[in-house]
Amino acid sequence: MITSPTRPLIAPSLLAADFARLKEEVIAVEQAGADWLHLDVMDGHFVPNITFGPLVVKALRPHTKMPLDVHLMIAPADPYVTAFAEAGADHISVHPEAGPHLHRTLQLIRSLGKKAGVVLNPATPIEAVVNVLDLTDLIMVMTVNPGFGGQAFLSSQLSKISALRTLIDESGRDIVLQIDGGITAKTAPAVLAAGATCLIAGTAVYGAPDYAEAITAIREAAPPLPPETFHSPGG
Repeated sequence: MITSPTRPLIAPSLLAADFARLKEEVIAVEQAGADWLHLDVMDGHFVPNITFGPLVVKALRPHTKMPLDVHLMIAPADPYVTAFAEAGADHISVHPEAGPHLHRTLQLIRSLGKKAGVVLNPATPIEAVVNVLDLTDLIMVMTVNPGFGGQAFLSSQLSKISALRTLIDESGRDIVLQIDGGITAKTAPAVLAAGATCLIAGTAVYGAPDYAEAITAIREAAPPLPPETFHSPGG
């Protein structure tokens, strides 16, 4: 069932965690108040980095009640969707460029009982998602080029976030608008003002000495927006 929180959702990115202590790092951010756990899956082909696969998702699943928000930066994505779904992913997001048939990929994700997301790189126009809104639960805007954490926020993407906010509102659909890349307490206000409802933060959380303090600082970086602005696909 879809709920409507009155605050931004915060999803720490495991990419910035201590890989030698992944279980402890997951538990720590959940206790610190995180809403979702974001997992960046990279193949060294679609993006210039390699991270982890379904086995890591499966290993972490028993240790948290947070929804596992899996971002597939792999090509092709379709052959691996089922494996991540079976491993315990709650949300699976893909790039339009990662396969020939985005519509079919989103159908596959949903057929497995998972929430489906579309990820827009900095150069990917919003038109890429217009014709699949009926199959989309999440739209993620990359405010850095995907592949590495710790990059600087691309303010050029704020107009895209605003345009997507309008598109979502006009559609009347419950679609989470996620932002990933360079999110900090300093960049969050502009992103939230543009209409974002979920902020993915890696270094800003896992690089901070106090995870709870970091999450609170990002979440409270801007005045609360009207409750109807926020939507969540739940677990």
